[in-house]
Amino acid sequence: MLDLSKKKLFLLDMDGTLYLGDQLFDGTLDLLRRVREKGGRYLFATNNSSRSAAAYVERLRRMGIDAVEEDFLTSTDALIWYLRGKYSGALIYAFGTRTFRQQLQEAGFHVTDRLEPGISLLACGFDTELTFQKLEDACILLGDPQVGFLATNPDWVCPTAWGSVPDCGSVCEMLFRATGRRPKVLGKPEPEMALLAMDRWGCSKEETLLVGDRIYTDIACGVRAGIDTAFVLSGEGVPEDIGRYGFQPTETFRDVREILDNLG
Repeated sequence: MLDLSKKKLFLLDMDGTLYLGDQLFDGTLDLLRRVREKGGRYLFATNNSSRSAAAYVERLRRMGIDAVEEDFLTSTDALIWYLRGKYSGALIYAFGTRTFRQQLQEAGFHVTDRLEPGISLLACGFDTELTFQKLEDACILLGDPQVGFLATNPDWVCPTAWGSVPDCGSVCEMLFRATGRRPKVLGKPEPEMALLAMDRWGCSKEETLLVGDRIYTDIACGVRAGIDTAFVLSGEGVPEDIGRYGFQPTETFRDVREILDNLG
């Protein structure tokens, strides 16, 4: 059984883990309160790149969670970290929401959302403002092998209160079928988000726990980062996913309420 008493840093997925749509799951507020009471720290780690941290603060506050921007770690943060080392000064086609483009611009990058000479990178995020024109632009750009291809996350779907919608991974799969090219992914399941969180808050791998509802992104990220993981069955994932994707969580829980019950 996973010993939760030693954990100080909790990396919490949001959609499907803490809430669905605008409805908090039972136990979410109590879990957050208990982590703080124990002197721990939690970060909301999400692959959803369609919103800024400021937008998430407002959304969580409407649901009763008192959050600040420093409580969030997004796949866009991981993308920005990578871009600073590889694409400083480059012209980037930002395939995503208006907020996604603004975040890249505010980080100091030269960004466009239309075809123009000199584009050296296609950066793809979860796009709730998707148009066919963007898909056509992306196919044209990816026809040039010199144009790089990055994606914030490989999630197939984003859960909603009524079902699921195509996420960044589904769009990237569509682009692969059209162009034969796959992106380098920066968010979960890559380990960078977890490693950045531990470095930022000075916690060891033994002190860190990642909680999420997807084996192929959340749990894979934790496994690759070498930390314990808690797989919750409140969102997209089902027990059969463990064998399907080949990443073994440290422990499986029904939901965050069950994690709270074992936190002590």
